[in-house]
Amino acid sequence: MPVAPVEPLEAYAAATATCTRCRLAQGRTQVVFGAGNPYADLMFVGEAPGFHEDKQGIPFVGQAGKLLDRLLAGVELRREDVYIANVLKCRPPGNRDPQPDEIEACEPHLFRQIELIEPQVIATLGNFATKLLSGRPLGITRVHGRGQPLTIAGRSVLLYPLYHPAAALYTPAMLKVLEADFARLPELMGQGLQPPAAAPEPEPEPAVAAPSEQLGLF
Repeated sequence: MPVAPVEPLEAYAAATATCTRCRLAQGRTQVVFGAGNPYADLMFVGEAPGFHEDKQGIPFVGQAGKLLDRLLAGVELRREDVYIANVLKCRPPGNRDPQPDEIEACEPHLFRQIELIEPQVIATLGNFATKLLSGRPLGITRVHGRGQPLTIAGRSVLLYPLYHPAAALYTPAMLKVLEADFARLPELMGQGLQPPAAAPEPEPEPAVAAPSEQLGLF
């Protein structure tokens, strides 16, 4: 009986399963490569796996993941319709922020994923993914909901920064902002690579840091 050919993304996932490019390999349970439709037009990029992701090998399976599922359902999408990955493929100890050398070591994996999936829209979730893929130091509070046509991993894509779902868990008022930004996703996907209409001006920076800010989520 003939053996089905291995898809390029599947083969690359298998190749990264034993990655030792940075110190995080020493404490992980497993590499959390990514999950979803390997031909998705819409790709989400978060920060790093947490405790539950490290155990299950799937991104966004904790409370933030449940909210992400709810937000997707709100625009009539499912996980099976999109692809979800993170900047880091291994869990940092204690869910601390990714370190610059860890990002540098792991980013080739993310760029290769983008090359293989060929998404039209990349929605970044939070600060780390937004700064890495935009190549700019602007924080998520200033740029969320504003599409940016860019060339990433040799592909023309629309980068669409969003607050990390965990930020909405800690700051309920932010959930409405996140829902409003999510509501534009079908429009952006329909536009393809056309620049989207300007989003409203960003809200003023909060005077007091929210718990999610302290976690580096925005």
